[in-house]
Amino acid sequence: QVHVLQTGGGAAQPGGSLRLGCGTSSSGAFILGTIGWYRHTGSQRELVASIDRSGTTNYGDSVKGRFTISRDFDSDIVMLKMNNLKPEDTATYYCNVEGPPGVFDSWGPGTQVTVAS
Repeated sequence: QVHVLQTGGGAAQPGGSLRLGCGTSSSGAFILGTIGWYRHTGSQRELVASIDRSGTTNYGDSVKGRFTISRDFDSDIVMLKMNNLKPEDTATYYCNVEGPPGVFDSWGPGTQVTVAS
């Protein structure tokens, strides 16, 4: 079983910055597909940012220009740099890792991000 590992998060003031990291327990064992960050606010799940194997990125409208996703293709570690944080960014953030088709599609345990004065 492949485990998704998450690091970072925590609390910040509005306008501040935080960083999230995502990796897997199977580093190097599988060719990974798209890796993305999602957040849950209430009952809604929202795409924050994703990056595929070609390096193509995709961002949710609410974070464009503020968040940056990057990927180390040797280690398949993905970083999400969150700048100019707003209170509405407060949520639990989950990393999703797509493995080879039909092999796995795994989620991390969640990391809380709180933005408040």
